Amino acid sequence: MEKHHGKIIEYRIRKNGYSISDLARCTQVNRRSVYNWFTQKNLKASIIYRVGCVLRHDFSEEFPELFTHDDFKQIYQVRQPFTQRANEPLFDETERWKNKYLNLLEKYNDTLLHVM
Repeated sequence: MEKHHGKIIEYRIRKNGYSISDLARCTQVNRRSVYNWFTQKNLKASIIYRVGCVLRHDFSEEFPELFTHDDFKQIYQVRQPFTQRANEPLFDETERWKNKYLNLLEKYNDTLLHVM
């Protein structure tokens, strides 16, 4: 019996209660693409790998023909706070938007002080 990659991915996502919106954002696709993945019998290994990294799930158990346990070893590494890894932005997306908002708010307050 052949595996249905999309159903396996969907099962893992829903079983663990992950948000489709968050998964889409982290894999840099839209929600519709994620739902399309669920309907596909065969998915590219790169898509399954990206989903596994975002979910921090080792898909080598479900797809031993595509991956080994070593392929997902990075998900087991504990992230050190306040350190920057290679090719990783210092702030995550939320932090970046928060800082943008605070800067804009400060400019607005300065403008109000000069107007009054």
